Amino acid sequence: MIREEALDWLEGALVDLNEAKEAFKRGSYHLAVFLSHQAVEKALKAYIIGFKRVRPPRSHDLLELLHVAGLELEVSDVELLTELSPYYVIARYPNAGLRKPWREIAEGTARRFLSIAEKVVHLVKQMFNHSS
Repeated sequence: MIREEALDWLEGALVDLNEAKEAFKRGSYHLAVFLSHQAVEKALKAYIIGFKRVRPPRSHDLLELLHVAGLELEVSDVELLTELSPYYVIARYPNAGLRKPWREIAEGTARRFLSIAEKVVHLVKQMFNHSS
């Protein structure tokens, strides 16, 4: 039986993914990138809580969370997570990598990160659905 706490984390991932999609449609690419990161982070933490039955690390590093979760992804997907991970900060703060992320994060960047977020969140959701 999956713990309710894990389901809460998964729900949070789904909410963030939906908000990322809405931000992308509005052209708020910096917000779409940040929310994509949040969606992946919450999905991985949901998996760790639900299937590994341990507390997830207090980390925003997507590769660390992926390693703890033990999920297998294609090399290209791991590479995208490697790129997305630092955007936890870069997408939110001026001069933390980009001077004005709200102007400088491109549509294509946001689209790539949104696609990996969708893939990870749906993979985790599918695993939850199969365990019910």
